[in-house]
Amino acid sequence: MSEIKENPHQKKKIIALSIAALGVVFGDIGTSPLYAINEMFFGHTDTLPSTADIYGGISLVIWALTILISIKYIMFVMRADNDGEGGVFALYGLLDKVSSRAKVAVAGLLIIAAGLLFGDGIITPAISVLSAVEGLSVATSAFDSYIVPLTIIILSGLFLIQSKGTSSVGRVFGPIVILWFLSLGLLGITQVLDNPQIIAAINPANAINYLFHNDLRKVFLTLGSVMLVVTGGEAMYADMGHFGRSPIRISWFSLVYPALIMNYLGQGAFLLSGKSIVEGNLFYSMVPTFAIYPMVVLATFATVIASQALISGAFSLAAQGISLGLFPYLPVVHTSREHEGQIYVPFINWALYIGCVLIVIIFRTSGNLASAYGLAVSGAELVTSIAMFQIARHYWKWSSLKAAMLFVPLLIIDSTFLSANLIKVFEGGYIPLVIAAVVLMIMTTWKWGRKRISKALNNYPEMTVKDLIDVKVKSDTFLPRSIIIMSPELIDSPDDKLPALKQMFWERYGMLPKHLIFLTVAIKKTARVKEGDRFAVTVLYEDVKKGTITSVQVNFGFGEDPNVEKVLEALALHKEIAINGDPSEWLIHVVHERLIFRNTNNRWDKIRFSLFNFMQKNSRSADHYFGLGRKNNLTVEILPVKIP
Repeated sequence: MSEIKENPHQKKKIIALSIAALGVVFGDIGTSPLYAINEMFFGHTDTLPSTADIYGGISLVIWALTILISIKYIMFVMRADNDGEGGVFALYGLLDKVSSRAKVAVAGLLIIAAGLLFGDGIITPAISVLSAVEGLSVATSAFDSYIVPLTIIILSGLFLIQSKGTSSVGRVFGPIVILWFLSLGLLGITQVLDNPQIIAAINPANAINYLFHNDLRKVFLTLGSVMLVVTGGEAMYADMGHFGRSPIRISWFSLVYPALIMNYLGQGAFLLSGKSIVEGNLFYSMVPTFAIYPMVVLATFATVIASQALISGAFSLAAQGISLGLFPYLPVVHTSREHEGQIYVPFINWALYIGCVLIVIIFRTSGNLASAYGLAVSGAELVTSIAMFQIARHYWKWSSLKAAMLFVPLLIIDSTFLSANLIKVFEGGYIPLVIAAVVLMIMTTWKWGRKRISKALNNYPEMTVKDLIDVKVKSDTFLPRSIIIMSPELIDSPDDKLPALKQMFWERYGMLPKHLIFLTVAIKKTARVKEGDRFAVTVLYEDVKKGTITSVQVNFGFGEDPNVEKVLEALALHKEIAINGDPSEWLIHVVHERLIFRNTNNRWDKIRFSLFNFMQKNSRSADHYFGLGRKNNLTVEILPVKIP
């Protein structure tokens, strides 16, 4: 895990990234004041809360933010970066290096958590933008019929600008979010000055009294709403690769955390005052009449930004999943030359967009949608706590007792929140679960299919390296080109099999090239590979007149742009491999599989194959994903593969 070292020359860059991070990372958690407290006290009843309930509820919110975000995520989880990358797949990659029987189960849970976060990525933009636009109803009921169409228009604009990159979005949104958090703080301070007794809610005894002096159903309903306050933690961790650890921490403690605490205290103070709540909307009831429309506009911008946090996090998750072999090769666009983690994944972008629009049309109000919200994140946060126990033990070298003292209480808290949110399953909570199930099916099916193909290729009749060398020794004429053959498995010993070589050269060319290079691309379960470990070259045969047979393995981390051509050109330039000096004389040969499914009575296997075949046909090929064929000549051989 990397450590960020700051020097005076980096300060300006860190400040700029801190502002940009405000515009991407904290939108989700920063717009929770729009609906969280409202849902807590009025989501399941129209009865005004008692004074004790107000103190207890606000205290729960304050300490949930403090324990789960400030302590768990900001102070500890964000230390568990995989070469700068965060998120559940970063933890998955870290745990892969751990020799522990528990890691297999935890790795499986992390894959499930990834599916849950994709579900959350669809719900967050919908509920956030809906809650902002609903402020118009506080001003006048004339806007009621326009809330859903306006929400869809705003979401459409948000997803359209994603191709510009998170850096561009962050620079635009950063200053707006600063204004948003300052407004949150100001609204809260105004109410607290009118009813300063709410400050007593900071005392955790109020939260404890609430939990132990109310019936279980009421406590669980309240905790389900409290979860809405901390839903941005997992997305914040996933976005760490976009901006770095230090900018996120600086933004949180200097502005976001104080503003949120003050606003939640302000909402509690407003409830204590006994003032009327307009149209059942607590947040907008605190806003002076003259400022309603400006606040709706500002809140709309802020909720668009809230959506950005989940969208950019989903891009990171998808790219990491592709590199780890859990997703098909989807097109990934790198949107920044300066920061490698800033990416755009078109398929994920438009899949999220369609899901958001459908959910807005189905649920129509943020109150209805709140029932579907929180379950996905509470599940993902519980899995993160489980994984962090393993990280603390194996990477930070903590004793079991020390790790348990921190993470067992967090596990209990996360488990309680998950239990509280499970009661929402039939009220809309099934939506993130269904989305997670679909994503999980895609990941497991893709992995299943690739294993089946690998098994089928191993049974294919092929030459060995030893056979090839014998042919090379006996040959007198050679193709005047360097030919690079993509190989799914590393070739570095005389007994290794060679991919589809016999058919290519004897049936098509009748001779070998002078320089033959077998190329294997490996994606490591670390975010970035050190340049000293970028490649490994094995010379299998070398003769001045007859040429060479060489094996090259090129290594990339799951957070890098795998441009193989660039590495090959560098190898040729520095004479690391024997190859023609002119890249235009190179010929890169790849094999594309044409899948044939053998007849079987297993209906489940038939369904899985149909899904895998669909994904295979509609994804990019490995050679395109690895940047081959951009500059150099590329030949493709179609190889029939019978899936057992």
